[in-house]
Amino acid sequence: MSGLVVVGVDGSASSLAAVEAAAREARWRGARLRIVHAFIWPAMYVPLDPSPLGPPEGGLRNMVERLLVEAEEHARTVASEVDVSRAVVTGEPLTVLEAQSRAAELVVVGSRGMGGFVGLMLGSTAVHLAAHGRCPVLVVREQGQGTGPIVVGVDGSSAGAGAVDFAFAEATLRGVDIVALHAWTTWNAPIPAPQDEAIPYANELEALAAREERLLSQALAGHQETYPGVRVKREVFHGGTREALIEASRTAQLLVVGARGRGGFAGLLLGSVSQAMLHHAHCPVAVVRGAANSR
Repeated sequence: MSGLVVVGVDGSASSLAAVEAAAREARWRGARLRIVHAFIWPAMYVPLDPSPLGPPEGGLRNMVERLLVEAEEHARTVASEVDVSRAVVTGEPLTVLEAQSRAAELVVVGSRGMGGFVGLMLGSTAVHLAAHGRCPVLVVREQGQGTGPIVVGVDGSSAGAGAVDFAFAEATLRGVDIVALHAWTTWNAPIPAPQDEAIPYANELEALAAREERLLSQALAGHQETYPGVRVKREVFHGGTREALIEASRTAQLLVVGARGRGGFAGLLLGSVSQAMLHHAHCPVAVVRGAANSR
């Protein structure tokens, strides 16, 4: 059976952009596409059928059906060969999409939605789904697809390794290059173990820079052998992680980050960084949870 890409829709421009992105992803992967609407109103005992005093095509149930038909037609204009299905699932969006993510290889959502009467697919849903989804989550903005490379934030953590894996696989599907970016400061560089040779004070920054270069190389080790067609540009940046990734996203077609990385005193790639990318990046963002937390 082919894989599955799930896209959440609520009728907003942002969710239609997500449908386009999801259809492309399904085509590249040879996967099925499932268009899902989280229908919260039945649980709130709101009337769903047309009013006796209104047109027969009225009512929330008919409105949702039209919304899904429009989304499916939109998907087919992007990838006519993809197997597309529709689903209306009673519940609030985060719960519905988290459950859908259990069987999917990718979930796609818009960065913000309608809110209020139509759907509740708010920006907060994208943030929470990125934290709780059981597969990678792609968050799409309304602007069209970019043509630059894929940028992946690398922090050297085991949790962040999933982001590197995803970026290489995605670059192969899209036929594009990768920019592997690692940002560090003296505050987030790992503290040397007691048995390590002491770093002379005068050369501390130079020695730290060399250590961070090695960290990036180790994080990428083996990937270029596995994905020989992907060209990689390595960038080690002395400065803040958020600022470096946001700037790199200006010319990227996709930014890939881990849901969380080196925590505490050792690192800046925390959950707060992935949230910052969802809010401020200039391109779509894929958030990948570590293998240990993905199921």
